[in-house]
Amino acid sequence: MELRPRAWSPLMSPTPPESIRHDWTLEEVEALFALPFMDLMFRAQLLHRAHHDPNSVQLATLLSIKTGACPEDCAYCPQSVHYDTGLARSALLEVAAVREAAGRARDAGATRFCMGAAWRSPKDRDLRVVAAMVREVRALGLETCATLGMLTPGQAAELKDAGLDYYNHNLDTSAEFYGEIITTRTYQDRLDTLEAVRAAGIHVCCGGIVGMGETVTDRARLLRTLATLPQHPESVPINRLVKVPGTPLADQPEVDPFDFVRAIAVARVLMPRAHVRLSAGREAMSDELQALCLLAGANSIFYGERLLTTGNPDVERDRQLFARLKVTAEKAPAGGAHTSSGHEASHARAG
Repeated sequence: MELRPRAWSPLMSPTPPESIRHDWTLEEVEALFALPFMDLMFRAQLLHRAHHDPNSVQLATLLSIKTGACPEDCAYCPQSVHYDTGLARSALLEVAAVREAAGRARDAGATRFCMGAAWRSPKDRDLRVVAAMVREVRALGLETCATLGMLTPGQAAELKDAGLDYYNHNLDTSAEFYGEIITTRTYQDRLDTLEAVRAAGIHVCCGGIVGMGETVTDRARLLRTLATLPQHPESVPINRLVKVPGTPLADQPEVDPFDFVRAIAVARVLMPRAHVRLSAGREAMSDELQALCLLAGANSIFYGERLLTTGNPDVERDRQLFARLKVTAEKAPAGGAHTSSGHEASHARAG
């Protein structure tokens, strides 16, 4: 099946012909990946401009609130107890320390503050501390997000009561390839957490990782799974594998940069209203590659020097890039809570 954008001119409506769909077939998504690069970029740009400011990017900062000793065996993750990566472990941070870090992030320009903990699932006593963190961060006028592992419906409701705006829980890859990457948690476990989060009224942040040895079909299957959920994730992080020494994926071949951009563009076409986040792996990307990703429909980045445990471009480099592109930071929504679309995540701790 061949999918090509229809001819377009300024005399036509600026809104592309596609409506918001939840019935994409695998064949259709694979056909998007197979489009000539320029045609795919054109189609993604039409949809991006129909639903978002093309010259605005959301800035989010991610803080590891509890680092290392995770019992999961995610093959990309330096925080797994199964691998020797030299990572120093740390206990759950104090609420005051998190509030201070959130204040610094806000002052540097971030509008969303994300808190990540290396847990399989949080204990109730720890969840109460995280809930206090959420209240403190929200009081600063920031949007709040957390990635804490699997949640029960009751835990999701507790976080909602605390004012949590978003919950990140990535699917990582396709259901078919998933067992090659993770064996300690099933794909259905992840889908169940997404359902609990959505039922609690929290916005969903869910995406995946490119470059783990998956096929293009696996990428298509992952994005189709997200795009056929009853409600699209408000945020879709697309991560480029960070190859951490000591993890099973440390020696993976580099993913072709254009293939990575294609994944972002297809995500934009499938889920036009979502914020698509250019997530992990930016530290190794050239400014030109990052600009291509923004052109493909990415409109959110992690902002700051760390992504939980892996590097990230520093604030000054990002500011210089935005100045060169004449891109501005997205304004924080009134009250700190996003009401329509959003995003969140990093694959360093992929939920």
